[in-house]
Amino acid sequence: MSDATGLSAADGDIHREDAAGRAFGAPSGSRLLVLSDSLAYYGPEGGLPADDPRIWPNLAARRLGLRAELVGRIGWTSRDGWWALTQDPRVWAAMPDVAAVVFALGGMDSLPSPVPTALREQIRYIRPAGLRARVRDGYGRVQRTFSPLGWPMALPPRVTVEYLERMRAAVAALRPTVPIVTLGPPTHRAYAYGYAHPGWASTDAAMRRWAASADMPYIPLNDLSEWCFDLGINNMDGIHWAFDMHERVADRLVAAIGGPRTGTGGGR
Repeated sequence: MSDATGLSAADGDIHREDAAGRAFGAPSGSRLLVLSDSLAYYGPEGGLPADDPRIWPNLAARRLGLRAELVGRIGWTSRDGWWALTQDPRVWAAMPDVAAVVFALGGMDSLPSPVPTALREQIRYIRPAGLRARVRDGYGRVQRTFSPLGWPMALPPRVTVEYLERMRAAVAALRPTVPIVTLGPPTHRAYAYGYAHPGWASTDAAMRRWAASADMPYIPLNDLSEWCFDLGINNMDGIHWAFDMHERVADRLVAAIGGPRTGTGGGR
C-alpha cells in the first residue's frame, strides 16, 4: 500500500521469508537493537535523547511491542558499528534479549572524504582553541571544494560490506534465529559536502548485493530522503531528517520485521 506521497512502506524490496518460506513474525525478546549513525537520533533542529518518542528507532520499537536499544554516534560508519558490536558493553548486555537487530549504517561510508577520516578525527584534539577553529574552517573549505570529485570516500563500498558482513556473522553466531535488517544509505543535500554525493550509487549497489547474498531484508531510504528534501522540511544542515521522515523509516522497518502494530503512522 502506498500513502499520499506514492512511497510504499511494505514493498517486496524490504520483506523476506526464511528458507522454510515463513515470513518474519512477531519477534521474541524485548529489545530492538539499532546500530546507527546520527540519522537515528537527530531531528529537524538537532540531536535528541535516545528515548525521544519521535525518532524512528522508538517509533518502530513501540509498534513492534519492543524497547529500542540505540547505540550510535554522529559520523559513524560501518567500521564504527563493528567496533561497537565488539567493544561496547551495552551491546553485550542487550544481545541476550534482542528480538531484532538493525544495521543503520552506510550513509556516512558513502560520503566524499577529501581529507582522510583519521586526520579529520584528530581536529578535536588541536590546541589552542583558536587554532582548532582555523583548522576546522580550512577542513570545511577543502571538503566543500573537492567533494564533487567523489574520491576518496569515507569508506569504499567493498570495505563497507566487509564490516557489515562481520557484524552479521557475529550476531548470527550469538543469536542465529534473530532477524537482522539493513537500512540502505540515504542521500543528502548538504552545503558541507558541496551538495555532491557521487559515491551513493556504488555504496547502495554493494550493500544491496551483500544483503541479497546474506538473504536478509534491505530497506531503501533514498526515495524517502529525496521526497523529504523536496518538501523542504528536513534539518537545515541538509543531512538530518524531519519527523515525517522518521515516521516513514519506522513504517518500512516494521513492515520488514513484522509483528504487531500499535499507534499511528502504520500502514503507509
